[in-house]
Amino acid sequence: MQASLAALATAVLAACAPVMPSSALMRPVVAPPPRLAEIAVLDRDTGERLPVYWHDGQRWVAGAPGHRYAVSVRNRTAGRILTVVSVDGVNAVSGETAGWDQRGYVLSPWVSYDVLGWRKSSSTVAGFVFTALADSYAARTGRAADVGVIGVAVFRENPPPPPPVSLSGGDILSRSDAVARALEAPAAPAPAPDAAAAADAPMNSLASAGAAARSEAARARQRLGTGHGQSETSQVSLVDFERASEQPDEVITIRYDRYERLVALGVIPAPAPLSLAPHAFPGSVEPGFVPDPPSRD
Repeated sequence: MQASLAALATAVLAACAPVMPSSALMRPVVAPPPRLAEIAVLDRDTGERLPVYWHDGQRWVAGAPGHRYAVSVRNRTAGRILTVVSVDGVNAVSGETAGWDQRGYVLSPWVSYDVLGWRKSSSTVAGFVFTALADSYAARTGRAADVGVIGVAVFRENPPPPPPVSLSGGDILSRSDAVARALEAPAAPAPAPDAAAAADAPMNSLASAGAAARSEAARARQRLGTGHGQSETSQVSLVDFERASEQPDEVITIRYDRYERLVALGVIPAPAPLSLAPHAFPGSVEPGFVPDPPSRD
């Protein structure tokens, strides 16, 4: 009798439990495993590592308007790497229209680092926040054409590494020098094992991605950008880094927009409308017995 009551209680609890969206509805990332760096987008307000959806050869994440986020980068190599981070076509360190030859973050072997926002100094950033396109930093500075994409260009270091140098003002090197001044990111907790799902692919063509982003159709679809959020502490130091080549060894791009927009664009599979889904018990909820069929008369 007790066993029957326990089974009944379990059934009642199961019937009352909310129906959660199945992860099987998510479009899996179909991409080679990462080589040099793993990239993920973290929702800092929920603590969630945003799922990555694969659509027409591009990675997508769904951002929540008003939420702060971070671009998490992990070095998967035994040597230092330089990562030039671009958000909405803008260099996250310098604020320049993003290019491969610009400054970025230097990561030591196996180190991970969360880029929290637009770099304002060696100790502060203006946080990344998902916002309306018109309120994005890129749009407010007259560069709305590439809003909606995060990019990381990865460079190997040319061995042997340069010796330590003084950080006095006279030691700052120009971009034309063989050894460029970059920012060294401190170590951060390693990402979860599933971070590879949001990571690298072979080097994409930024030219083709940029052309698509600049098209009128792409701008019409885009509804989410990255704003210039509140100031917060994020400490880095200045170091020298000599790139092994002028071209990046790896480029990772992740596009983003609102969840509703990604469903409308077909990036995220839309749930079946309730009116089209069959129901096991579509009739009356009143208890009873099987009634007689209508008379043929």
